[in-house]
Amino acid sequence: MRMRRGGPLFPPWHLGRLQLTQFVSQYFGLHRLFLIKQRIPGVFMSNQRQQKPTLTGQRFKTRKRDEKERFDPTQFQESIVQGLNQTGTDLEAVAKFLDASGAKLDYRRYAETLFDILVAGGMLAPGGTLSDDMTRTEFCLFTAQEDMETMQAYAQVFNKLIRRYKYLEKGFEEEIKKLLLFLKGFTESERNKLAMLTGILLANGNISASILSSLFNENLVKEGVSAAFAVKLFKSWLNERDINSVAASLRKVGMDNRLMELFPANKRSCEHFSKYFTDAGLKELSDFARNQQSIGARKELQKELQEQMSRGDPLKDIIAYIREETKKSNISEQTMIGIIWSSVMSSMEWNKKEELVTEQAIKHLKQYSPLLKAFTSQGLSELTLLLKIQEYCYDNIHFMKAFQKIVVLLYKADVLSEEAILKWYSEAHLAKGKSVFLEQMKKFVEWLKNAEEESESEEEEAD
Repeated sequence: MRMRRGGPLFPPWHLGRLQLTQFVSQYFGLHRLFLIKQRIPGVFMSNQRQQKPTLTGQRFKTRKRDEKERFDPTQFQESIVQGLNQTGTDLEAVAKFLDASGAKLDYRRYAETLFDILVAGGMLAPGGTLSDDMTRTEFCLFTAQEDMETMQAYAQVFNKLIRRYKYLEKGFEEEIKKLLLFLKGFTESERNKLAMLTGILLANGNISASILSSLFNENLVKEGVSAAFAVKLFKSWLNERDINSVAASLRKVGMDNRLMELFPANKRSCEHFSKYFTDAGLKELSDFARNQQSIGARKELQKELQEQMSRGDPLKDIIAYIREETKKSNISEQTMIGIIWSSVMSSMEWNKKEELVTEQAIKHLKQYSPLLKAFTSQGLSELTLLLKIQEYCYDNIHFMKAFQKIVVLLYKADVLSEEAILKWYSEAHLAKGKSVFLEQMKKFVEWLKNAEEESESEEEEAD
């Protein structure tokens, strides 16, 4: 049957359901089939509806019972304890036993039970005490000898286990965090062994330094447990890696600025931290913490300077504030001029067009040249400022052509001397943008040299 294009819809009702569907699809397109179904739903709908499956009460009870049995750690613990008792103190045999057992036992479900046994000999109750109602083993970390060699051997057992069963990695970190919270429930010897092991694991990258957050627990800090544990841990860590590696790991997880939290609030000072860890033989850590605090103080200072400049505070007030902070924080003039330069340049919203940014920079720096002059009383400070300007112009591409004009401005404002500029040009410049900036400064440097020679000749004639 054929239908007139554009005419009303008159389906051939005498056709069967399948034939009618094919007819509509052919002449009207699949996108109209839905409309036809809406108009004549009885033709397309099946007479029978499938019933949805339902869960019976009996089935539900069976599932709950099965789930309870699957989460029962008793049988798992007995299997691990029995294997450890058979291998004894042979850690190579322990590693092989754990490797083989992973194929038969559900490590994924019972990770916490597994690590509790390997560390403490049995399941740990809240607070760090061993559960009385379960089998234990005497062959675990807490019963091992308290020396670095033994702890390194135990670290290898954990390392091999986690490499073999990668999914245990997260559970192992959670276990260490938990153990650190339980420190008060362990003996001093057990704490020492755990600290040594943790330091080795951190050095090997088996766990993240984020686990140290557990040491900031108020009760542990208050009773001095955290600080004492940290001494053993960092000694172990630094025995395996240098301070730069330790610092990098701490920075990665934001722990580099939190070490002071190992002490109560009334003792949370750089002086107390430094003395405590220096007396414990960890001067490297003490120096690192002092440096971190200094960096933090500089960031706060720079932030405050930017706010003062944004408010338009008088330069004399800003200079007075900086001098006070320099004395209080024992900051050198070279360090301070770097902070001032960064603050001055950060206090302005710069134009994106290169041809306009130079003019904007000259106007801005002319305003703050007295501030820069106040903290360049030494030749080394002038050179430091020159290097900061070079670095800034290189890192901010719109300022590449502005370098020479900025230097000339600061020379005329008596911020930079010709000696500092000549030293920078001849030997003290950075590699960043070297060829571009030296070429920009070539004519001005030649002028400085000629002016210096003329001055010398005039002095000789006067003599």
